[in-house]
Amino acid sequence: MAFKFQIHNDIQFQRNEQFLEKSRSLIPAPKRENFAGAGVVRLIEDPIKLERVGVEETNENLSSLLLGQDDTIILDFHDHRVGSFFIQAESVGSPMDAPLHIRLRFAEVAAELAHSSSEYDGWLSSSWIQEEFLHIDELPALITLPRRYSFRFVEIKVLDTSPKWKVRFTNPVVITENAVSTNDIPPLHLKDPELEAIWKVSVKTLADCMTDVFEDGPKRDRRLWMGDLRLQALSNYATFHNEDLVLRCLYLFGAMPASDGRISANVFVRPKEVADDTFLYDYSLFFISILSDYMNEYGRKTVLEDLYPAAKQQMDLALSFVKPEGFIELDENYPVFVDWSNEFNKEACAQAVTIYALRQFIDLTRQMNQDPAFYEQMLAQLLDYARTTLYDAEDGLFQTRDGEKNIASQVWMVLANVPVDCEQAKRVMENTLASLFPVRDIATPYMYSHITEALFKTGLTDAAVKLMKDYWGKMIELGADTFWEAFDPDRPDYSPYGNPIISSYCHAWSCTPAYLIQKYLVKKSI
Repeated sequence: MAFKFQIHNDIQFQRNEQFLEKSRSLIPAPKRENFAGAGVVRLIEDPIKLERVGVEETNENLSSLLLGQDDTIILDFHDHRVGSFFIQAESVGSPMDAPLHIRLRFAEVAAELAHSSSEYDGWLSSSWIQEEFLHIDELPALITLPRRYSFRFVEIKVLDTSPKWKVRFTNPVVITENAVSTNDIPPLHLKDPELEAIWKVSVKTLADCMTDVFEDGPKRDRRLWMGDLRLQALSNYATFHNEDLVLRCLYLFGAMPASDGRISANVFVRPKEVADDTFLYDYSLFFISILSDYMNEYGRKTVLEDLYPAAKQQMDLALSFVKPEGFIELDENYPVFVDWSNEFNKEACAQAVTIYALRQFIDLTRQMNQDPAFYEQMLAQLLDYARTTLYDAEDGLFQTRDGEKNIASQVWMVLANVPVDCEQAKRVMENTLASLFPVRDIATPYMYSHITEALFKTGLTDAAVKLMKDYWGKMIELGADTFWEAFDPDRPDYSPYGNPIISSYCHAWSCTPAYLIQKYLVKKSI
């Protein structure tokens, strides 16, 4: 797995204040919920949990525990929470003759607590580790922390008090502030309990990534990424139906393109709106896809009129990479993402994603009452090259120009409707199952989402359901309350950062079973 930081100090960004003001007007009022009643637990070896680390209740009453130097407690809030943490502390014994010194660690999964921050040596900043050291001079006190945390477990270690007194902790509370609540939607009753569990965890994952934007993850990054947004918006249409948050995110992206028109892969909103200097070819094109999906859902012509010019810029920029023969040759400064893994050639995927977005853009162009002839011509050229040169009729699979056949190429060609008809698309995915499964060298729910949808789209429902259960269902077996940023079923303890203490165990691009189940299975009452 690999992902390279992009640093572009010379790029200038435009700033459309009208669009930014529209985005600000759509900031949702936070829905606050209080969660108390955390239990006291201890770490245990559990062979079926992630890294063989589980927890068990100690049956101890928190208020009865008196802690001194090097004593530790772990609180379990029983489900994933995103918010602010509070706890009461008081001294017990002789007068308080020294400050209380404590360390707090917040963990989304129990396995995080089995690692020390001192072990971490990854390529992401260690400042994301959810660990705090506090000195408290006077007790009793309500301990409050300035940051927001993403966690289920809170470990509190007393680094020191003094020999004369101990500390008692009581009333731990977390206050969450999300744009939505899982109580906003009714439960989905499926005949298959495993699918129902996957749907429930998917909805929780989505909800915990919905704040004042669709975040990619509440533990780390905490910003708006285009690739995540496309999948979050689709899942949102299948669940919470929060139109304003999708619209806010579209206007944020549309307001801050680079001077050459490219839309950034992600944006920050605090302390003010800033576009990142990271650009991904497919993510820029997904601005078109998100706008198209929004129009299919709500049909707001005024939104299309506002954002169509930005969509057109993305398409025109993409088409500038099309060679006369009909293939796309990308600039290394404008890479295609598709998946973290660089173990496969992404060239054919770029071709397919362009076709996918171009079809949507042609539809948007018609809705704008503009002539799509040029774009239809380019679509025909791209399709012809993909169908004649990139398709190997002998084994019924798509390939890159150097002859590589990989799962991602088949999936994106099918999602882009490149096969000439439904039967050929089904054969492509049947051949994919036969010769390219099981999935290897891919560890993101992002790519697994697209693989699963391609199976559903071609009528291979049993295979799609099996993949969903083998992948997302396996995370639940390992203890997931929300779905993870990265997961390799062959290496359950895999972390792209070398240590799970920095990994995100609630991540936007893993919420898609909520969308896939609703779209492909609910009507069949699976």
